[in-house]
Amino acid sequence: MKFYQIKHFTFWLLIVLAFLGCQNKKSKSNPELLSIDLLRGDIILCGGDQFGEVSFASSCDLSVRETFELALSLMHSFEYDEAEKAFVQVIDADPECAMAYWGVAMSMYHSLWFEPNRQELEKGSRLISIAQDLTKSDKEQMYLDAIGVFYKDWQEIDHAERGLMYEKKMEEIYQKYEDDTEAAVFYSLALNSTADPADENLTNQRKAGKILESLFAEQPNHPGIAHYIIHNYDNPVLAPKALPTARRYAKIAPASSHAQHMPSHIFTRLGLWEESIESNINSANSAQCYVESAGIEGYWFQEVHAIDYLVYAYLQQGDNTKANDQYQYVKTMYDVNPANIPAVAYPFAAIPARIALENKNWSEAAQLKLHDSSIEWEQFPWQKAIFHFAKALGAAHINDFDAAEEEIKTLQKLRQNLLDVDDVYSANQVMIQIKAAQAWMKFENSNREEGLALMKEASTMENNTSKHPVTPGEVLPAEELLGDMLLAMNNPSEALQAYEKVLQTHPNRFNSIYGAAVSATKLSENEKTSNYFKELVRLVGTVDSDRKELKEAKEFLNI
Repeated sequence: MKFYQIKHFTFWLLIVLAFLGCQNKKSKSNPELLSIDLLRGDIILCGGDQFGEVSFASSCDLSVRETFELALSLMHSFEYDEAEKAFVQVIDADPECAMAYWGVAMSMYHSLWFEPNRQELEKGSRLISIAQDLTKSDKEQMYLDAIGVFYKDWQEIDHAERGLMYEKKMEEIYQKYEDDTEAAVFYSLALNSTADPADENLTNQRKAGKILESLFAEQPNHPGIAHYIIHNYDNPVLAPKALPTARRYAKIAPASSHAQHMPSHIFTRLGLWEESIESNINSANSAQCYVESAGIEGYWFQEVHAIDYLVYAYLQQGDNTKANDQYQYVKTMYDVNPANIPAVAYPFAAIPARIALENKNWSEAAQLKLHDSSIEWEQFPWQKAIFHFAKALGAAHINDFDAAEEEIKTLQKLRQNLLDVDDVYSANQVMIQIKAAQAWMKFENSNREEGLALMKEASTMENNTSKHPVTPGEVLPAEELLGDMLLAMNNPSEALQAYEKVLQTHPNRFNSIYGAAVSATKLSENEKTSNYFKELVRLVGTVDSDRKELKEAKEFLNI
């Protein structure tokens, strides 16, 4: 046989062997997979194909490594549907890859987002069961066992407890495999997801942040490290530490709508409104691209989430025109995908409430209507409470005390609904709103001292509770409302203290800067008045604002 014939024969022999090997792997695929509704299709990349760099050694076939690591990168930027599709591509190519089943199960956990629904929990349980029968390394077994505790007995054990069980399992992997970056990253995320909202020391967040920062210098393009630093430092105390990371994350994963939005959590914490606006415009545009590319009917929840932060930033610049433009656009959204999740219900309730309350348009607040959409509001008592809180506050300020009382009764029922399902955090948030609404109803109804006492209680409660990751901030900070009340009682000294306290945790808030300036004026502290009014003018910048507060500031400064 001539050389070229041998070479030709060898080439085709390798092709046949590879084909038989692939067929053999597919033949081992569990028939149960056929009955599981796995997401399949082209992976949609908007804004480029960059999602950062990860490296994960596994016992899967080398041919699927690139797809597996893409799936992992997608998951780290919370592009969960696309991550699942990528992991499923790995399963289809290598049915023996146990970690691909782990990946799909992880893609449905959502961690800091909304809880998996019943269908997802059942699906995750079945996938973990299949993976347990596959060959895997000891470390891979630990990864499967970790997410396995989240899906096991989900009918009997609540979501929060299963999250804690998962965190403990990830800690074991982190401690045993010190050189495993992904173990450290996923453990840090688990710490954040199980952090106690009432922990003033931010124990979990500090611990996770320290782990992540130690990794970031050597792996500056890892999407999970950057992303989770931002989440762990998304609080007034630690936010400054995350600013360099926030300014980098969008460049690490430019193809992710969530990665474009996420830096605005830190920009919002630090009052960097222009950067927040740019971040969320980019995120909303990316979300629209995703909708078009995926053929989604209606809108994608990532766009609505970005708009919520965008409206908040516009309001802090005194830009009612752009805030209202966004609200008019949101009102056209009926179907949002996925349907009926907290990340959609929240902005639908919060955006109109913010616009009315930030402008102290009490009549508008009292007459608010819930967004006409496919949202089933009875599923979202906390989000619905925002709407009723705005109406109660509005009614109290226009002396419609009967209406205010009815809204407060509704808030109390919603709080009880939350307690009935053991959602203590959200119930506490609603209690803050109840006390604030009662405070202003008492105050406006000639019972000022009782009103002030209730407002102080609401402020203390809120100061001891962290905000939820879904929101850019309280609809109105209770401490700011306390400042307004003290100012109305002609107590500018304590009012100034309240406004300045707000500005320590909510830098560059329009109304608190204005309230501080007015308080300083009443105290005849002209230099402080001038400084605060200058700050207000600087905050608005070149925005064509119609806020009367800005006009007052310019008149005082003679500009």
